[in-house]
Amino acid sequence: GNENSKVENNVKTGVQEVNVVDRIILPSEKGEKVEKYVLATRTLVRNEGKVVAAVGQVRFSKETVDLASKFQLVDEELQFYKEELKRITNENYSFKSIVGSSSTLKDVVEVARKAAKSDFHILITGETGTGKEVFAQVIHYHSKRWSKPFIKVNCAAIPADLLESELFGYEEGAFTGSRKGGKKGKFELANGGTIFLDEIGDMPTAMQAKILRVLQEQEIEKLGSEKTIPISVRVIAATNQNLYEEVKKKNFRDDLYYRLNVIPLHLPPLRNRIEDIPILAQYFLDELNQRYGSNVTMRDTEKGLLQKHSWPGNIRELRNTVERMYCLSDDADMMSTQIPGVRVAPIKEDRKRTLTRPLSAHLEEIERQIILDTLEEEDYNIRKSAQRLSVHRGTLYNRIEKLQIPIRRSR
Repeated sequence: GNENSKVENNVKTGVQEVNVVDRIILPSEKGEKVEKYVLATRTLVRNEGKVVAAVGQVRFSKETVDLASKFQLVDEELQFYKEELKRITNENYSFKSIVGSSSTLKDVVEVARKAAKSDFHILITGETGTGKEVFAQVIHYHSKRWSKPFIKVNCAAIPADLLESELFGYEEGAFTGSRKGGKKGKFELANGGTIFLDEIGDMPTAMQAKILRVLQEQEIEKLGSEKTIPISVRVIAATNQNLYEEVKKKNFRDDLYYRLNVIPLHLPPLRNRIEDIPILAQYFLDELNQRYGSNVTMRDTEKGLLQKHSWPGNIRELRNTVERMYCLSDDADMMSTQIPGVRVAPIKEDRKRTLTRPLSAHLEEIERQIILDTLEEEDYNIRKSAQRLSVHRGTLYNRIEKLQIPIRRSR
């Protein structure tokens, strides 16, 4: 009787139900009522487009019970993996990974903690190498979006004519050379999560207008498509430029600036938190010792020398310097000669050997250190480094090769 009433309800509503889990009450052999769960299918019968009847089918089977048990196991496993993922992300992207004890850093971290609890857009400013991406990742993994994607886009690294397709994707055949089946853009990939727009100050003005529309409408439109796709994305933008000044110069849209700058986060340069330099240096050294199973130590005198450098490359430059000191360390001691601005090791027993070297060797050592420092400060950009040193790029390449300076590609 109960099933008949449900079939009649399907006729009235016109809703078809396939393999719906239902609860029914049946009498047992002993006469008492027993509650069971079954799979019910109620298929509609139409005549000239109108629903005129419905047929109901109820399946009692051992497979139904087994299937329910399997679903329960899958759900338990899913919950376990979610908790494990959260544990791992909390270890790798916790606020503890932001190293330092200075008051200026603590103030920024406190703002970041509060920002992580909200869903507002964030604008992170600061010089190159101050850790803008680290802060963005930590905020994401401490937000309610932590289990969804964190997608990074370097706006300065993508050519202007490709930026729109990278951000919003495209349909198949949208342009010559487009991928078969089309492509999802970064915003669609970040749906439900966070998109990190690094170096947003270098974004072309035309693209700024499209980003503004996405933030206002919470939807995107692929190239070659007339359909809009609703999205839910939190934007964390970052720049080493003074965007407020760029707005006044008409290089950056004021409406986009105010839309992004809901929560401003300015990261201080390393020279303004010199008390954190020894802590950071030791942190990087501990990482290296753990990675390579070594026990290299850094003396207080070397930590003091590190505090005397201005660190134009900030934390990134400090990490590179510690890695170089570690690589060229003698046994278990770091080498002061690898600290920027230090040309001769302050170790008495080495002084006599140093004075017996020819003048050309001294000059090459000094030249090598100057070139290496400049490369690090310019993030290994050869063009900028050559300009700083007032030499041609070809000349700089020749000196790098002759002096056997380790080189890597700029980021």
